[in-house]
Amino acid sequence: MTGDREPAKPSTELVPVEPAQSQRKPPRRKKVVLAEAKGSRTVARTIVELEEQTSVGEHLVRSLVWAQFRTSFWMAVLLIVTIASLPLLFYVFPSFGDLMIFGIRLPWVLLGALPYPLLYGLGVWYVRRAERHERDFVSMVDH
Repeated sequence: MTGDREPAKPSTELVPVEPAQSQRKPPRRKKVVLAEAKGSRTVARTIVELEEQTSVGEHLVRSLVWAQFRTSFWMAVLLIVTIASLPLLFYVFPSFGDLMIFGIRLPWVLLGALPYPLLYGLGVWYVRRAERHERDFVSMVDH
């Protein structure tokens, strides 16, 4: 029954009271200094040459652009030669065009299915080469 309980006695323990948020002082900031990397002076000079577009910086950027262009050119040549050679192959060897795979003529299979994996593979190859050129450029600038 609810009436049988005795009222609770007040506690005599002391409880610490924290100061208000506005009264707290923020922790003191510490300055952390890392050792400077070796050759940082050369890196800074190279970066300045890139930013100011000096002849050295211009040569570095031109070499990167030329490497990217050369990669894209050879990718395009490989794609055009591969895709353009298929109709030429069927024209030169008409009996090759009469072959059947799963009830479908070989020219339809090669021209309808081959370009997609080929394009994907060339795209992966191009991205890897472009990233390699960029990594080489950054490492050349950093060192």
